[in-house]
Amino acid sequence: MAEKRLIGRIEEVKRLGQCMESREAQLVVIYGRRRVGKTFLVDSYFEKNYAFSFTGAYNQPRRTQLMNFADELRLQTGMNVETPKTWRDAFILLRKHLDSQSREEKQVVFLDELPWMDTHKSDFLPAFEWFWNGWGSKQNNLVMVVCGSATSWMKRNISDNKGGLFNRQTCRIYLEPLNLEETEQFLEDKGIRWSRREIAECYMIMGGMPYYLNLLKPEKPFRQNIDDLFFKKRGELWDEFTHLYHTLFVNGDRYIEVVETLSRKLVGMTRTELAKETKITSSNMLTKILEDLVSSGFVRIYQFYGHKKKDAIYQLCDYYSMFYFRFIRDKYGKDETFWSGSYDNPAISVWRGLTFEQLCKDHIRQIKKALGIAGVVSEESGWYARGDEESGKRGAQIDLLINRRDRTINICELKFSAGEFEIDKDYDAKLRNKIEVFRRETNCKDTLILTMVTTAGIKQNKYSGIVNSSVVLDDLFEKV
Repeated sequence: MAEKRLIGRIEEVKRLGQCMESREAQLVVIYGRRRVGKTFLVDSYFEKNYAFSFTGAYNQPRRTQLMNFADELRLQTGMNVETPKTWRDAFILLRKHLDSQSREEKQVVFLDELPWMDTHKSDFLPAFEWFWNGWGSKQNNLVMVVCGSATSWMKRNISDNKGGLFNRQTCRIYLEPLNLEETEQFLEDKGIRWSRREIAECYMIMGGMPYYLNLLKPEKPFRQNIDDLFFKKRGELWDEFTHLYHTLFVNGDRYIEVVETLSRKLVGMTRTELAKETKITSSNMLTKILEDLVSSGFVRIYQFYGHKKKDAIYQLCDYYSMFYFRFIRDKYGKDETFWSGSYDNPAISVWRGLTFEQLCKDHIRQIKKALGIAGVVSEESGWYARGDEESGKRGAQIDLLINRRDRTINICELKFSAGEFEIDKDYDAKLRNKIEVFRRETNCKDTLILTMVTTAGIKQNKYSGIVNSSVVLDDLFEKV
């Protein structure tokens, strides 16, 4: 079997190259959502040519972690060492090993899953700070790469550290999921040749997560792959959800509670609404949970045009989590061909429409490129206005606004359809109402451009002229 190659990650590889070329010690911090490919990036770039590498063990006590550390030192270096009693002792052993290596060559040390080493009363973090500040930062040939899937821990304790590691990192890399263009490359590299509509639907299920994408089988059609991974008894992703949240967060059940609440309202909720629905009475606890979910890429903060900052919307944006609550949780094992046999299921059609909106928000740069405004500074938001039945005042909601610095706003409608999207009389009236209500309620003086983002374009008829610009699914696959 051909070895997997690194897809995308151009900027990340460039940054690692700069670290290797530097004449000063480098502390490289890499973080990002679990399953996004952090370890694969590091292993691929350095080709596993490490002076030393070590991976923390999930939910294991300090003694076990230190035993593992000593074992790796013996295996990788040939050193005859006793198991250290503390992390300080462990870093002294690492220093002895590195001191014995050539100072003329770069020495790369890779510590993976750093948060798992920081167990209760382990004193790992003070020991790591002592090692780096007292010795490591003075070794001009040392490149220390630290990595972790618990993004909130990495940010709080390493990237945003206000203590001994404050301003000590020389390179920070937040690894994003692959985009559609990179996902297509990834699948082609596996020998998978699906239509772009199928790739988009696959993306709306599992996002651009290399670990998930690598489980897809080229010899099987798209829908059978989804059945095998998610709906077949003991499928490879049948227990992924619980494992995912509990390995990332202490008190994972509270995080799941917030995510589940958000899954019931995909347009998002305010903090006040979340507090009411989840009954999390501690303001500090809810703040920490939301900060952690946002930094880990499960939730996005979304502003509504013209609304105050305190009215910001928290929106579930993790595709796998959305798919889990919508279809997997209650259907797992009941129908092993659920996805293959439910193509025209109305619930799936609704899911496609809602999730396509998320897909578009995650590919704003591609949309702007297709519109010819890639170089124009802009802010993206949503917008709504409540109606009033008694007064006859009509409400409206807009999926996506691209508010441009050139005093132009693209009012974007996002529609997933089997073929060309047809605007009929009723939908034409709905679009005109949106524009009218938006102009009236916001008193906006900017130029408004109605933009349709669809899978296959707009069907030309007597109503299609209302659309000023159009973006299609193929545009979302463009390289940016």
